[in-house]
Amino acid sequence: MNDPSTATLDDFIRGLPKAELHVHHVGSASARIVSELASRHPGTVPSDLEQLKAFYEFRDFAHFIEVYLAVVALIRTPEDIHYLTYEIAREMATEQQLRYAELTCTPYTSVRPDHPELGMPIEAYTEAIETARVEAERDFGLVLRWIYDIPGEFGLPSADATLDYALHHRPEGLVGFGLGGPELGVSRPQFQPHFEQARAAGLHSVPHAGETTGPQTVWDSLTLLQAERIGHGTSSAQDAALLRHLAETGIPLEVCPSSNIATRAVRTLEEHPIRAFRDAGVTVTVNSDDPPMFGTTLNHEYAVAAQLLGLDEAGVAELARTAVRASFAPEDVRSRVLAEIDTYQHA
Repeated sequence: MNDPSTATLDDFIRGLPKAELHVHHVGSASARIVSELASRHPGTVPSDLEQLKAFYEFRDFAHFIEVYLAVVALIRTPEDIHYLTYEIAREMATEQQLRYAELTCTPYTSVRPDHPELGMPIEAYTEAIETARVEAERDFGLVLRWIYDIPGEFGLPSADATLDYALHHRPEGLVGFGLGGPELGVSRPQFQPHFEQARAAGLHSVPHAGETTGPQTVWDSLTLLQAERIGHGTSSAQDAALLRHLAETGIPLEVCPSSNIATRAVRTLEEHPIRAFRDAGVTVTVNSDDPPMFGTTLNHEYAVAAQLLGLDEAGVAELARTAVRASFAPEDVRSRVLAEIDTYQHA
């Protein structure tokens, strides 16, 4: 970039210690990782890096889900799960300066109870992610935690199975229970019993809502699923009462600007509601969602947010602190990362 102030801010963002709250396990697979998996399991996904770029050009949200599931299908063995998880952690720590991340995992699509011959036992899945989690913290200093996600497109059977995995095969790093996939035609109220049981077991409620549907989906997630954070929440800007409620309760939105453009949830960055959220006093965290699939990084999302919100270095550092405070990190991890951000900002 030609603007020295912008270059300086980009440099500041690159070195800034960060936490991320809305980032998907499979959706974090970079072209390098997908290429390796595609080489292991030749088929519909190209292993050539240039062809992968074209493969990731989405027409709309439905096409994104189609491509996402094609990548999911590459992850067939516990060894694939371990490789994916460990390599994601390597890139998060070394390229994005992440110190803490809550990875949204969808074990249902790897276990495949609907087609057991295509899946792996939940015990093997759990062991693979947990081994990688421990190794990532040891090798990269990155603390990982898991959110188990119901893939809404598979309906109530997937919710039943995901709840079973969370309650009866609970990995040590599991902190949250979520709901993802398409929102259209997948009403939130039907999952209320699942979230009640997950919350009773001590898991935090973090559903996606209001990404490709209206504000009522967010209201349903708040009132019926007892959401503690909202994934995306993009359409909340259409409802002044909802913005007031979010601001008054302090329930954070996990905002993912480039994702919203890539899936056509928002037409242009200039129209993105992140400013409306900030102006209404809503707690905003900035996240990358499925970064390689959307051609972005967490660093880039911070730069986008800085541009849209008119932030300087102090403002960007406060964004990073907000993510840490909105996280479900252990208190010692939270204190350590906040201190790192302070030290970095004032160095």
